[in-house]
Amino acid sequence: MWKDYSIGFIKRNRASSVSVLVAAFISALFLSLLCGLFYNFWNYEIESVVLEEGNWQGRISGVFEEEDVNEIENFANVKTAAVNEELSDGQTLVVDICFDDMRAVYQDMPLIARELGVPETSVSYHESLLSNYFIHDPQDGNPPLLMAFYLFVLLLVSVSLILIIHNSFAVSMNARVHQFGIFSSIGAAPGQIRSCLLQEAVMLCVLPVLFGSFMGIALTFGTIQAVNVLADGIAGRHEAVFTYHPLVFAVTILASFLTVLVSAWLPARKLSRLTPLEAIKNTGELQLKRRKKSRILAFLFGIEGELAGNALKAQKKSLRTAALSLTLSFLGFALMLSFFTLSGISTDHTYFERYQDAWDVMAVLEDTKLEDFSYTDEIHALADTDSVIYQKAGAICSVPMDAVSEEVKSLGGLEAIAGSDVRMADGSYTIQAPIVIMDDRSFALYCGQIGVSSAENGSVVLNRIWDSTNSNFRYKEYVPFLSESQDTITLRNQEDADAAVTLPVLSLTQETPVLREEYDNYTLVQFVSLSTWKQIQETVGDAQPDTYIRILSEKERTLAELSAIEAELTNVLGQDIAFEAENRVQEKIDNDAMLNGYKLVVGALCALLAFIGIANVFSNTLGFIRQRKREFARYMSIGMTPEGMRKMFWIEALVIAGRPVLITLPVTAVFVWLMITASCLNPMEFLAAAPIVPILLFIAALFGFVALAYYLGGRQILKCDLAEALRSDYMI
Repeated sequence: MWKDYSIGFIKRNRASSVSVLVAAFISALFLSLLCGLFYNFWNYEIESVVLEEGNWQGRISGVFEEEDVNEIENFANVKTAAVNEELSDGQTLVVDICFDDMRAVYQDMPLIARELGVPETSVSYHESLLSNYFIHDPQDGNPPLLMAFYLFVLLLVSVSLILIIHNSFAVSMNARVHQFGIFSSIGAAPGQIRSCLLQEAVMLCVLPVLFGSFMGIALTFGTIQAVNVLADGIAGRHEAVFTYHPLVFAVTILASFLTVLVSAWLPARKLSRLTPLEAIKNTGELQLKRRKKSRILAFLFGIEGELAGNALKAQKKSLRTAALSLTLSFLGFALMLSFFTLSGISTDHTYFERYQDAWDVMAVLEDTKLEDFSYTDEIHALADTDSVIYQKAGAICSVPMDAVSEEVKSLGGLEAIAGSDVRMADGSYTIQAPIVIMDDRSFALYCGQIGVSSAENGSVVLNRIWDSTNSNFRYKEYVPFLSESQDTITLRNQEDADAAVTLPVLSLTQETPVLREEYDNYTLVQFVSLSTWKQIQETVGDAQPDTYIRILSEKERTLAELSAIEAELTNVLGQDIAFEAENRVQEKIDNDAMLNGYKLVVGALCALLAFIGIANVFSNTLGFIRQRKREFARYMSIGMTPEGMRKMFWIEALVIAGRPVLITLPVTAVFVWLMITASCLNPMEFLAAAPIVPILLFIAALFGFVALAYYLGGRQILKCDLAEALRSDYMI
């Protein structure tokens, strides 16, 4: 009997049935899409880390024999242990370790170190890989939470999808309170009513859930391919490969069916608990617990505005998902565009515009010392280019207190400006002194630019310090660090402070060589020639393993011309040196492509949230047909015309779409102002590049889809026999 009744109701009430079908399909589709994208994104991140940093979980270094590696492998929970040949040298071995249960890595690695007799400081952890598995150092008070944030967003959107199905069932079932009250009065038990409603839910949702899940997998595959096409040509990126685990599909299907059952069970349980008298008295119309005047709508639109306001208040609970989704989608979209606009302005300021006249092609020679590089003359001989070949090293220097400039003293002293970046002991400051080692020809040209002789050994000191008191990090102002009387500088080894060397100061200057380098604010940078470095490297040490080549064209070049310079550089270096090269124009193109990719991903998420809200509007509008028929039949009985009813629908659509806009624009303005203030940018720069057109298009899309939902719902109501609606217990 109940089966026949359910089939008959589904056939007669196609509007509410279609609403449930569409809600189930949309929810399963996007739940499958989200789970698939999250899994592929997670898998891609792990692949990237493994390719760039190696597939290890814990690493231990020390002076021990290779036979000890077998001892490490015999530890419980150790899966593999292998010597890292690239990092090991003649004395120190570096062993990469993987575990069967990687969650125990932070407990097992100290035990292994203790067993081998090496200090715990010799132990390191592959944090970037472990964090992708949600494994963090228990002693770390601020663990990386990026993957956890993505998982939280996934759960948040999934809950929104669940609410779509729940709302559709609630609308459909609440419209039948009167009918089930009659059944209850003639003997139908609450359990029978619940079983009937759950039976209808399963009948309606099995096929949409399965079809939606498979469509979600197909869309995931399409999205991965689209990302590969958009990101094609970005240097250093490996291609994303579509992967899908059966467990992901099982979770998607299980979550979808549980969602359907819970969404149907909650309103069914509430409906079955009503007494027969309460159910029969229920007319199925929208009811307000307490009427309030909609003064603004009444003032703007008259009696139709008052009636539309009351209808929206009656639907407040059911439209909550729509309001939240539309607001969050528009807020996220506006903030996302504003953030990327500010980020682009900031990147241009600090990188592309700042260094556009400093480099055209850069090459990093891996594990190559400057003194061992034998192609210096060939690099300098490249046609119509200016080249600098350099290496970087670290050191510290000692500066007497009285050697600090008067400008620094007038600002409150070095401690007031640099804080903990400098230390004082025995009347001298200890300051970081990064060293830039330039090939002799480049160093001689630099010395000629600043008007000093490079004939003798010595150091050119970058004599400046950021005046953080009177300027911000965006528009820095500098003052002299040392007094002009300083004619020598003492450099010390960072590991052994007793190892020191004193160099003559060739010049105290605030003019840097033309390099693509960022220098720390509170350091004394030293520029030295390769000849000078050869004399002091045994004492100072701590040279970085890589050598850099900076090539600047003497005229403006296109991408093709810079690529040709890269090809020439590659021919010079040959196959015996491992290096990575990049050019400025391609770097700009890659940066723009990555930003567009981020915009695409975040914009798709915002569009998804907007789609959830719009789907909820469609669900409510089409699902409330029976209730609104009774409502509008009553209005027509007192003289309201079809034009008046259409006006009511347009007012409701205007409020539903307009409320998120009115909420979002002021909030976005406040956040943008805070971001501009925090980044110390000129507000007029942002206004000149503000994403006004995309935001207006998003607003137009919101209004258009909400208006479409009300147009379709209103057309169905106006086509029905409204007099019959006051008598019928079901909708034909």
